[in-house]
Amino acid sequence: MPDSRPLPKIGPHRLSSRVVLAPMAGITDRPFRALCRRLGAGLVVGEMVTSDPALWHTRKSRLRMDHRGEPGPRSVQIAGGDAAMLAEAARLNAGMGAEIIDINMGCPAKKVCNKAAGSALLRDERLVAEILDAVVAAVDVPVTLKIRTGWCAESNNGVRIARLAESAGIQALSVHGRHRQQRYAGNAEYDTIAAIKRSVTIPVFANGDIDSPEKATSVLDYTGADAVMIGRAAQGNPWIFREIDHYLRHGQRLSPPNHAERAAVLKDHLIELHRFYGDYMGVRIARKHVGWYLASDPRFDAEERRALKTDFNALEQPDAQHRFIDELFRPGATSPARLVAPRTTHGTSAA
Repeated sequence: MPDSRPLPKIGPHRLSSRVVLAPMAGITDRPFRALCRRLGAGLVVGEMVTSDPALWHTRKSRLRMDHRGEPGPRSVQIAGGDAAMLAEAARLNAGMGAEIIDINMGCPAKKVCNKAAGSALLRDERLVAEILDAVVAAVDVPVTLKIRTGWCAESNNGVRIARLAESAGIQALSVHGRHRQQRYAGNAEYDTIAAIKRSVTIPVFANGDIDSPEKATSVLDYTGADAVMIGRAAQGNPWIFREIDHYLRHGQRLSPPNHAERAAVLKDHLIELHRFYGDYMGVRIARKHVGWYLASDPRFDAEERRALKTDFNALEQPDAQHRFIDELFRPGATSPARLVAPRTTHGTSAA
């Protein structure tokens, strides 16, 4: 049955759909955000940015904070464990055009948790409250928060954190249905998300293992959440946003992208990666994205995908990557056999 509720708002910003792109470091860069927004994401959140401005001089940080030309609302995620530093990072990012500041208390990565940031913060509710109060007071734009259900199975304190967040002025909450020690293992659980939704009045976005329109609908129905947040399921399948949005609005499955559209989207994505990062880095970053596209392409089996990925990953120039995609989607092409020109002894494509 179609979801007839009003679309959620974050401060003055009304989402255009009930499907949100999760922030993913190394993935949700500006080209991928633009693509997902075009294909139906109601909100896209940028890659995690460290709260330490002393590290912002790196090329990686500069690119992560690059939102030039993006339509609003522009959401920037910050991470760290020091309240004053996070507040300053929020002020600086708002000054550079961020229209929503998102605080990361959900990342389970060791290199983040070892610095008492990300989901490690969930162990210290007093520090959580201090951070939330400081960041909300620092900026005039809405502040949102991403959390997990807790630190471990014995400490699923997501409901208490959610109440702290609402009291501090957080304007939306994203909840991944796993505790930190699970990382991404096992199955996401939605009972805690449902309990959080019942305990607060701010919008709640459900995250974790949502990979189809039917799963999105069942999670929304079960939890009462206001939207779903899609992460890994969007890798190689940016069409998932419009498919879920259509299903929620109309109660019917949308046809999957046809052969021509898959080719067009992949080629456009390659162009934007090369343009955004430059030839050298663009070629290398394209490899993981194309690997995900191949993994979601129903024409190939696992062995064929491995062979295609191996060939693509050996390419060193943008034009060689484009030729590969042209051949991959050439009308009438049915064989995944070697699609690249012979390589030189240095591993680059022959001219």
